[in-house]
Amino acid sequence: MNKHFTKILCISLLLNFLLVEDQLKALVPYYYLPTIKNLEKESLSIGRNAYQLLYFGQIKESLNLAKLAVKINKLDEKLWLILSESQVANKLYEEALISLKKAEKLNPNLSEIYFSKSNIFFKQLKLKDAKIALKSGLKITPKNHNAIFQLGNIFLMEKNYSAAINIYERAVQIKPEFWQAINNQGLAYFEQDKINLSIKVFKKAIALEENAEPLLGLASCLRIKDINSAILLAKKALIRNPNYVEYDYRKEQLWGEKLQISTEKLLKNDQLQKDIRKAKLKINQSS
Repeated sequence: MNKHFTKILCISLLLNFLLVEDQLKALVPYYYLPTIKNLEKESLSIGRNAYQLLYFGQIKESLNLAKLAVKINKLDEKLWLILSESQVANKLYEEALISLKKAEKLNPNLSEIYFSKSNIFFKQLKLKDAKIALKSGLKITPKNHNAIFQLGNIFLMEKNYSAAINIYERAVQIKPEFWQAINNQGLAYFEQDKINLSIKVFKKAIALEENAEPLLGLASCLRIKDINSAILLAKKALIRNPNYVEYDYRKEQLWGEKLQISTEKLLKNDQLQKDIRKAKLKINQSS
């Protein structure tokens, strides 16, 4: 065969091959294999959706999505953090701690990991472990006022009132309008029998936010010296948050025994009985 014929034959064979390939494509389904980058993007998107579901209270759905995100991408510490938050919401505390350990291995310099650990230990009343975790996180981000506040709460629970007051002051220096830290100083001062200081900081907290807690705290401080003002403040507090009528609820807010006793005596006042009944009715209606 001459070169010209050979060339024609080659072209003919190539055309036949291309035609057969097109026919095969029409018969065989085409599968897209995602790249690693695309998988990472998809896992982050799923993680964000899991976090949004958690925010809106859909805790089981959030947990399922968070698990899927981690399954797709096990090398992103943020996804492990989201999974741990979903696990905490579902009260799977030990599983959440395992997730946080995995996040810590990936990025030991992320303070949120240690703050999340502390939150779990706090819920489990493992105050020593919670304190250690908080201090580890604060070494990385020393000006995190929320973490400092939580550290103050631990000292308050341990009845180390002087330490708690000093820690709360650190939080207020970073965020002057942090009324919650100022309020908790009032809780600590009352347990130290420093009623005048307690009155001062409760008033300062109220000036920033007329919340039920400092209102009722101040009312309990004024119970003996100025019962009329105490009753007005207590009425206002119970309107803002009826839950403060309950001893156990106040205990959850870290109220000490001395303040609890004073508050219980105040709430026995005849002029508050109608307000107390209304508060309890609201609680029952909302439960």
